[in-house]
Amino acid sequence: MKELPLLKIGGKQFRSRLLLGTGKFSSTEVMKQAIEASGAEIVTVALRRVEISNPSDHLLSAIDSKRYLLLPNTSGARTAEEAVRLARIAHAAGCEKWVKLEVTPDPNYLLPDPIETLKAAEILVKEGFNVLPYINADPVLAKRLEDVGTVTVMPLGAPIGTNRGLKTKELIQIIIQQAKVPVIVDAGLGAPSHAAEAMEIGADAVLINTAIAIAKDPVAMAAAFKLSVDAGFLAYHSGMGKLGWRADASSPLTGFLR
Repeated sequence: MKELPLLKIGGKQFRSRLLLGTGKFSSTEVMKQAIEASGAEIVTVALRRVEISNPSDHLLSAIDSKRYLLLPNTSGARTAEEAVRLARIAHAAGCEKWVKLEVTPDPNYLLPDPIETLKAAEILVKEGFNVLPYINADPVLAKRLEDVGTVTVMPLGAPIGTNRGLKTKELIQIIIQQAKVPVIVDAGLGAPSHAAEAMEIGADAVLINTAIAIAKDPVAMAAAFKLSVDAGFLAYHSGMGKLGWRADASSPLTGFLR
């Protein structure tokens, strides 16, 4: 079997196509073990939950910065200005110029604000940040963000934390068809089968948090997601058969009963 391509984002290469969030885990130790089991190389951390400048912060101290790319996210930001400020604070505290951009003014559904997200992305890209924006599954917005220089687009499968799966599948397929940057499905994927489905339609990666963190056994669930992402990616690149309506026998129907 030929070697599958690496995930390339912002000048870096990654073997894993599973990104992991760090919220909702029952303990830092469980989170640490789940990260290990997931095989993830990119780990997101909400800037409002940690003290980035403090290396002894209990959450940050559990993430080996030599093994993982720490991806600060602007979760909780309600405006472009708030998001930009959080990204600048993270960089000033010693983080690389990478940021997962989230602007979610609605507290009930946490849907991303497309106007404020685009506005923040334009500012941060000009300042040299590698911006990974969390967005609705909007093909037009995805192209606009790509045009301003974001290194990925991250459309939601369903609202954050709902575990409802790939409810925006058809729109994500359009985004994938048009994109020249990696497409990472973020939010709403609640089962390994959901992650596999996202990879099977051509997504470059997925980001998982809630489904792993709240599982009865988060470490085992992280391992399950790792397998599903790898399986879905391999299936897509193996050339999956087209859907059909009529039966097509896998064995000859004539010539063997004589």
